[in-house]
Amino acid sequence: MKHNLYIAIEGPIGVGKTTLARILGEAFKAEILLEAFEENPFLSDFYADRERYAFQTQIFFLLSRYRQQSRIVSDVLTRSSLVSDYLFAKDRLFARLNLRGDELVVYEELYATLSERIPTPDLVIYLRASTDVLMRRIAQRDRPYERGISRDYIEDVRQAYERFFSAYDEAPFLAIDTDHMDFAQNAEDRARVIGRIRAALEEGTYQPPLPEMPSSMPTAGPPVLAEGRRRLGDFQRFHEALDREKGFISDLYLNFICLTEEVGELGRELKHIWIEEEARSEQGIRRQQAQEAAIQARLPQLREELADILAFLLKIANAAGIDLEAAYVEKMEKNWRRTWPRPDR
Repeated sequence: MKHNLYIAIEGPIGVGKTTLARILGEAFKAEILLEAFEENPFLSDFYADRERYAFQTQIFFLLSRYRQQSRIVSDVLTRSSLVSDYLFAKDRLFARLNLRGDELVVYEELYATLSERIPTPDLVIYLRASTDVLMRRIAQRDRPYERGISRDYIEDVRQAYERFFSAYDEAPFLAIDTDHMDFAQNAEDRARVIGRIRAALEEGTYQPPLPEMPSSMPTAGPPVLAEGRRRLGDFQRFHEALDREKGFISDLYLNFICLTEEVGELGRELKHIWIEEEARSEQGIRRQQAQEAAIQARLPQLREELADILAFLLKIANAAGIDLEAAYVEKMEKNWRRTWPRPDR
C-alpha cells in the first residue's frame, strides 16, 4: 500500500462501527476519527419526539460532521492512515429519513455546498445486522440518550442503509454481515474481518464496467438473449480482463475450491432462511408467506452469494477454455428432447 489509507465504516445504529474502527486503527497502525454524536444537545429529545426535533438534530450533525471531516481528514492523511467510524454521506441518509418539506429543501442546499469539500475514502466498510440484533446491541451498551429509540425507527434506519448502499458508487465498499460474529470479543471473527478488509484494499472491491454489447446481436432465440441483453460470453471476457487487471489467479483447481466455498456460504444463507421460515410458520403464518418473508429478510446476502457462485463458474469455464453459453444451450437442448420417467404417485 503506497499511500496513507482512508477507511470509513458505516452501518445502522448499534452495528459496531466504533468498535471496528478501534480494531482497525490498531491493525493498520492508523489514527481513528470517531463521530462526536454525544455532543449533539438535541439527540435525546429527538429520540423522544422525532418530528419536533428532527431539523435541529440534523443540522447540528451536519455542521459537526463537516467540521470534523474538513479539518481533520486531509491533515491526518499527510502523516498517517485514518479510520473513521462514519461516512459524511450518512448525514444525508438520515436527513431524508427524518426531514420533510421545506426543512429538507434547506438541508439539501446546505449539504450540497458542504459535501464538495469532503475527502473520499479509499474503502467504505458497510456493516450489516438484522433489526433484532441491532436492538440487542443497543440495549447492551445502554447509552442514556438511546433508551428511547423504538424498534420501528431502527428498522427504518436499517432499510435506509440497504437502499443507500444498493446504489452507492462514490467509493469502493465492502459489505460485512455481522449478525453471527463478535469481532469485539472473538479473536477468530476479528481476524476474519481484518483479512477481508486487507483483501479488499489489495484487490479493490469495484469491478470495471462490463464490455459493451456488440452493435449487431442475433434477435432469434430466448428473450433473455435478445438484442440489448448481455451474453454469458461477455461475462466470461469480463472475468478474463478482470484477472489480468487485478493479477487474480486463473488456476482451474483453485477456482473450483473457491466455488465450493461460495456454495457453502450459499448453504449458510439458505439455513438462515429455513430457520426464519420455520419460526414464522410456528407463529401461524402460511408456509409460502413465511418463506417469502424469510427470503426477503436475507435477500441482499442471497444475491451476493449467488453472484459469487456465477463468477467462479465463469472463471472455471475460462480456465478450461469452454464457451459456457454454448455448452449450456447444447445441454438444455438435450434435456428438452430427453424423456425422464415420472415418479410413481
